[in-house]
Amino acid sequence: MYRLLNEERAQATVEMVVAAPVMIVLALIAYNLADFSAAVARFDRVAPDIVMAHAVSPEGEGGAGASARVSGYLQEAMEGYRVEVDVACEGGGASSASMLDLAVSPATYRCVMRYEPWPGGLSIAGVDLGAPLALEHERVVVIDPWKPGVVV
Repeated sequence: MYRLLNEERAQATVEMVVAAPVMIVLALIAYNLADFSAAVARFDRVAPDIVMAHAVSPEGEGGAGASARVSGYLQEAMEGYRVEVDVACEGGGASSASMLDLAVSPATYRCVMRYEPWPGGLSIAGVDLGAPLALEHERVVVIDPWKPGVVV
């Protein structure tokens, strides 16, 4: 009878050994999703303000210089998160080379945020334990050059 009780006590230990890695992986997934959703909320709130403030400033006037400046400010604003920010500008130039044509098309800024899940780059005995994917979120901001402060 005493031997039977010892076998029942060891069952909980075996169950814990089997269930613990699964629970750790689920906890990591939940942590990364919560961190990504917080980063997306901040990025969606900050991106239009930074594009409006820095992309249409007189020193930039659209183009590659404005995209690099906006990308730098967005990366600085997202400092607490493990993200990479890339900004591309489309349009915003004159539609033709004529001196009489003053029509300027709206500038479209595509702000892309890439999130690297944690743990990244972790390897034990040559086995990579990091996440194989990176999550991406895109925010498109269209600015009309004829209406200051207007995001379309």
